[in-house]
Amino acid sequence: MSREDMERGEGRGVKSRGNSSNSYLSPSTYSVEDTEAHYWTSWLVPMFVVANVAVFIVVMYINNCPTHLHTRLEGKCVARFLGRFSFEPLKDNPLFGPSSATLERLGALEWTKVVDKHQGWRLITCIWLHAGIIHLLANMLSLVFIGIRLEQQFGFVRIGVVYLLSGFGGSLLSSLFIRNNISVGASGALFGLLGSMLSELITNWSIYTNKAAALLTLLFIIAINLAIGILPHVDNFAHVGGFLSGFLLGFVLLPRPQYGWPERRNVPSGGGVKSKYKAHQYVLWLVSVVLLIVGFTVALVMLFKGENGNDRCHWCHYLSCVPTSRWKCNDNNL
Repeated sequence: MSREDMERGEGRGVKSRGNSSNSYLSPSTYSVEDTEAHYWTSWLVPMFVVANVAVFIVVMYINNCPTHLHTRLEGKCVARFLGRFSFEPLKDNPLFGPSSATLERLGALEWTKVVDKHQGWRLITCIWLHAGIIHLLANMLSLVFIGIRLEQQFGFVRIGVVYLLSGFGGSLLSSLFIRNNISVGASGALFGLLGSMLSELITNWSIYTNKAAALLTLLFIIAINLAIGILPHVDNFAHVGGFLSGFLLGFVLLPRPQYGWPERRNVPSGGGVKSKYKAHQYVLWLVSVVLLIVGFTVALVMLFKGENGNDRCHWCHYLSCVPTSRWKCNDNNL
């Protein structure tokens, strides 16, 4: 969001989760050696896309830009022919969307309301809100590129759990470090899907071809997206929190049986594969479950006790914004 938008309404601005680049593309440079792998029909990810678009339409209807009082400096509503669906002036919201006040009223993540007013539901609702149509399109295109492939390979239950818990994890980390701005967007959940792709590749390493190229491609995509997150007014804490959650969830939910397990019944007694998963997969599963439980528990306790994550980590604010000669970071986030 623009600096002017950051200064709207009680000094709070919008931290949009997501970047303008469509670099969430999933690498297609590797494939499973087992040609009999089962593939599901993807329907949950398209439903997520429809739900996000529908929520944005409802938000714009409620926003009703023509009824807002704008100064001459701010300008007029954009695309006024849309009536109440028209966008806020670009000086207020350059992403072509609603006002920060509307987003806050409809469930954006805001520390005071979560902690002081006990509105913990905002940790979930903020995932379904977007700062503007550009923000929405970038995230939904990314969701289609990543999510459909994953849902086809692992089914709607596991990918749905990864998406929702990663979004929740991103909201948790964001609320621990950002207090004076609101945050919206599905990018924490999207980074969770990226993280799960990485852990899935690692835990199922032996059954893939071209795995080194796939790993380098995936690491490059993740690095680029996280690097873009250090730009001003982008909530990179949600990205990091979502990525870490998805990375651990991938070890828990996405391990594949080792090669030869499906054919074990056709092998004479005493032969073939003895265990469905390899030893390292069981170890990674156990470690990840423990880390997820501990991480979510500690984060929730810290949040509702009103602790500021920046007090525990004095350099962590650089994960979300690095000041340069061309821009300054919002001191309220420190």
